Amino acid sequence: MRVLVTGGAGFIGSHLVEKLLTGGHEVVILDDFNDFYDPQIKHANIAGFAKDITVCHVDLRDSESVRNLFHHEKVDAIAHLAARAGVRPSIQHPRLYYDTNVTGTLHLLEAARVTGVERFVFASSSSVYGASKTIPFSEDEHLTQTLSPYAATKVAGEFLCSTYSHLYNLRVVALRYFTVYGPRQRPDLAIHQFARRIYAGQPIDQFGDGTTRRDYTYIDDVIGGTLAALHYDGPLFDIFNVGESETIQLKDLIVAIEKALGKRAKINQLPEQPGDMPLTCADISKARKLLGYKPTTPLSDGLPRFIDWFVRSAK
Repeated sequence: MRVLVTGGAGFIGSHLVEKLLTGGHEVVILDDFNDFYDPQIKHANIAGFAKDITVCHVDLRDSESVRNLFHHEKVDAIAHLAARAGVRPSIQHPRLYYDTNVTGTLHLLEAARVTGVERFVFASSSSVYGASKTIPFSEDEHLTQTLSPYAATKVAGEFLCSTYSHLYNLRVVALRYFTVYGPRQRPDLAIHQFARRIYAGQPIDQFGDGTTRRDYTYIDDVIGGTLAALHYDGPLFDIFNVGESETIQLKDLIVAIEKALGKRAKINQLPEQPGDMPLTCADISKARKLLGYKPTTPLSDGLPRFIDWFVRSAK
């Protein structure tokens, strides 16, 4: 299978590309290497296998560039991981998030339709559940309100995917990822940011009283679920939670990072941030049953693995 991985030089994308290559697949990467964080990090992510892939520097917002890519590169499946990410920056730049995450997804779906791509995996997010009162979050839940422009763009992306699946018999799987972490994690995400600042003896920002809870999912488990989605033969359109189904409070996460690093954190406590969800927790029973999804790395194992990678890369 020849797979187009959008955002393939990013954190999750680069891990997916590695696994696809190991499995004998051909891979094309679409990435615009934007400055949301240092583009050199992305180049480093793919340096070890760059000679084995085709890399296309394309901005999803540019419909003509997306069309040209599909004209020159025939692919069988798309793993659409590229997006403007993050709740807080989406509040400052809602138009950028809409243009990239919604219009960009539309450009991809149109290109897939025109060129006859058969499979499309869409990276959605646990943020679509908003302040849901039903815990754990289930895919059957009716979504009524999101808390950030980022989350709204992910709901819109899911609906675009379901529409194209219905109209054009495109097999689409939407995966709602729950706070992914592990080696090569984006530097703006909590675990990486906290580790970097604690390691350097700098204060960390804790928003709220530390009682917010997250379902942290190790990268290897997420990649396993994503690979299964690329081969899924159930309904033409389907949605799955990809999480660990285990939560930890923010203040306990900080303690765990302190323990793994052997250093105490200096905490700068700040008010809660608009758009942040108080809790995320995945019901993964559907993914277990239909995708064979079997997460094997609880935070107690995954966090030390991340810290080992972080310390080695920091030296």
